Amino acid sequence: MLERFKVPPEDEVRVPEQSLRSTVTAIFEKMGVPHQGAVEGADVLVMTDLRGVETHGVSNMLRSYVQAYKESRLNPRPQWTILRESPATATIDADGGLGIILGGPAMQLAIKKAKNTGVGVVTMYNSGHMGAVGHFAMMAAKENMVGICMTALSIRVAPTFAAEAIFGTNPIAIAAPTKSEPPFLFDAATSTIAENKIGLAARVGASLLPGWVSDSQGRPVLEEIPAPNRGEYHLLPLGGTREQGSHKGYGLAMMVEVLSTFLAGTLPQVLNPVGRARSHFAAYDIAAFTDVDTFKENLDSMLKTLRTTKPAEGHERVLYPGLPEYEAEQDRRANGIPLHKEVIHWFDDITAELSLPRLKVM
Repeated sequence: MLERFKVPPEDEVRVPEQSLRSTVTAIFEKMGVPHQGAVEGADVLVMTDLRGVETHGVSNMLRSYVQAYKESRLNPRPQWTILRESPATATIDADGGLGIILGGPAMQLAIKKAKNTGVGVVTMYNSGHMGAVGHFAMMAAKENMVGICMTALSIRVAPTFAAEAIFGTNPIAIAAPTKSEPPFLFDAATSTIAENKIGLAARVGASLLPGWVSDSQGRPVLEEIPAPNRGEYHLLPLGGTREQGSHKGYGLAMMVEVLSTFLAGTLPQVLNPVGRARSHFAAYDIAAFTDVDTFKENLDSMLKTLRTTKPAEGHERVLYPGLPEYEAEQDRRANGIPLHKEVIHWFDDITAELSLPRLKVM
């Protein structure tokens, strides 16, 4: 994540991992979520913060989920069902449950099918927000598989040349296991930036760079600006402008809709305003294609080559997807998770409201 989005040292409060897990689990349970679901939801959020992806951790998302439960926009006890199934595939109706809680069972089903058939693919619709989809792709990587997860939700992104938003940020993640290198994990929105980064920018006082957003009429904003209020802007597809390749981000967003929405037999939110998130989970069993050790050794060689590539002037090193997150996880497990003091105030308020113990900080 860019430095501009990180919590300034003067506003930072470090929180132990286990303290955060316990508090988030308790908050979910107060929302009516069964214990195991609460544990799984807390795991997704805390792992996201451990890996330095603050946009989708507790800072932004937990308060959003709490509000959605309070307003009955999320079902705390969904009776999700498999509507269609084959040996290698399935389609799930999530019954309005929170995606970060139901994404685990969906990917586990894909993994189970991949163990039997070589490849498992599951689509899921009618869920709440999926959070950081890389979490679910990594579940497959831990089982010696290549994992893919993508999701489509809400309407925030204007297609190239459009004056109105049509797509969500529609992130795509792919994860693969390694032998000695930190695992490969690519997880990115198909928009210029994830929308939650605008909230982070506002919290830490950072500006937005040229080409990240358009004005409300779809005109790309090509100068640096303060974080705008919702309704004053649209996000742009990855690339920003047509000259910089926004048609590619636009095409990737549509690809996510094809694999997550239409393959599940439903409609995108722009055509069905009451629709919820639609997601795609895939697991490829490496052993069905090649020797697992050979795969890992080959990937290690590639990742080491990237990591040791000569950096350009002004840069310390070349990174690969998953390496910064791995390093952040090691640091934060040992030294605590940095949260903004405003987030700590929110935790103080919500735990008092719900008659829970205060979040313990370091």
